Amino acid sequence: MSAAVTPLRQQMQRTVAKWPGDPFRPNVQLKTFLESLAEHPNLTPTAVRAAEALQGNEFQTKYALSAKTLQPASFPNYYTRLVEAFDKSAKGIGRPWWKIFFNVW
Repeated sequence: MSAAVTPLRQQMQRTVAKWPGDPFRPNVQLKTFLESLAEHPNLTPTAVRAAEALQGNEFQTKYALSAKTLQPASFPNYYTRLVEAFDKSAKGIGRPWWKIFFNVW
């Protein structure tokens, strides 16, 4: 049985090696969980395939969001600004005090 587990473990470890780290939660990483999952004795092909699908954004392409969802009529730039804010925050760039005070984006 260990001969069947070894290719799965190697495949999972290759997937984990490509996984990016989370700059917002350095003490809780999905990568760490997947590394421990790769060492589990009952690792299944389904678990490996699910990790590969998450890493390859297959669900984002399979279940694509419509433009109406991504740009709601009440606030069309909400998600664009949210992603931009996360990117800047990950780089350590904060909003100036005057933008916070005047609620300017």
